[in-house]
Amino acid sequence: MKINSTPEPIYVEIKIAADLDTLWSHTQSPELHQQWDLRFTEITYLPVSAGDEVQHFRYRTRIGFGIEIAGTGEAKTVPGRAGEARMSTLAFGSDQRLSLIRSGSGYWKYTPVDGGIDFATRYNYQTRYGVLGRLVDRLLFRPLFGYATAWSFDVLRIWLEQRIPPAVSLQRALIHYLCAVMLAVLWCFQGLVPKLLFPEGSELELLRATGWFAGRELPFLQWLGGAEIALGLLTLLLHRRKWMYRGQIILLALLAAVALLGTPELLQAPFNPLTLNAAMIVLCLIAMMLSSGLPHAGRCMRRPSFIKNGIGKPVRKELL
Repeated sequence: MKINSTPEPIYVEIKIAADLDTLWSHTQSPELHQQWDLRFTEITYLPVSAGDEVQHFRYRTRIGFGIEIAGTGEAKTVPGRAGEARMSTLAFGSDQRLSLIRSGSGYWKYTPVDGGIDFATRYNYQTRYGVLGRLVDRLLFRPLFGYATAWSFDVLRIWLEQRIPPAVSLQRALIHYLCAVMLAVLWCFQGLVPKLLFPEGSELELLRATGWFAGRELPFLQWLGGAEIALGLLTLLLHRRKWMYRGQIILLALLAAVALLGTPELLQAPFNPLTLNAAMIVLCLIAMMLSSGLPHAGRCMRRPSFIKNGIGKPVRKELL
């Protein structure tokens, strides 16, 4: 497979309901920038010499396990007239062998539109390690880097529009995702292990004790296991939908009630339908409450918002 040595640049655009000066300060000030951008842990501006229009900076990014990537860069403002687009160009790179990115460049563009600013970035970079580095970049690193950029842009939008600090958005997102993932794991485990892998257990005996299925308890148990696995996977896919959690709360309450009414002795078990389902209901409530206002990379455009007018000339299309 031939790997293109000059891949398509990363492009992200979002409309933010803020004035130009506020957006500019939150993206050009290192103390504010590093709060919302997942790509950087720390940004430090270096002293600027008199008459120098280029701002040099250092950056660090922690990638976990005590490892960090460090690099340098330079930024330059492209002045614009009042009411027109403003732009900031930058170049960056790292001498660390650990860094996949060798060097790169790009821009930030601020375009005033009705109701706010279209904030866009476009950048590209060269990688290390030859064909292997380009392959890793194409299949893994570049999609993740683009996603992180888009997700960060929405964190910034929430900060400026809803006055929710990035640290709070990150905390809410982490708690929401943990709850959603745990719900999915519990549903899949309950469907796979006691119903499909080891059906000859307490759940099968519970169904037989009800007398509702007349010898069809095992097929019903297997069907129920498949349904629970499907519900677990749907929880991951639809984790932003409140109705998903409302439906699960109702279902969990009904399942617990049916099990305990049919076999009250289950309350004597250390982990019974009441305790398990109550814990899952709490997870549903937390995930549902935090599903509103989550940062979402999908709110960003990943292609320039240009269309052709009637004579074929490219013109700007405003974000809806």
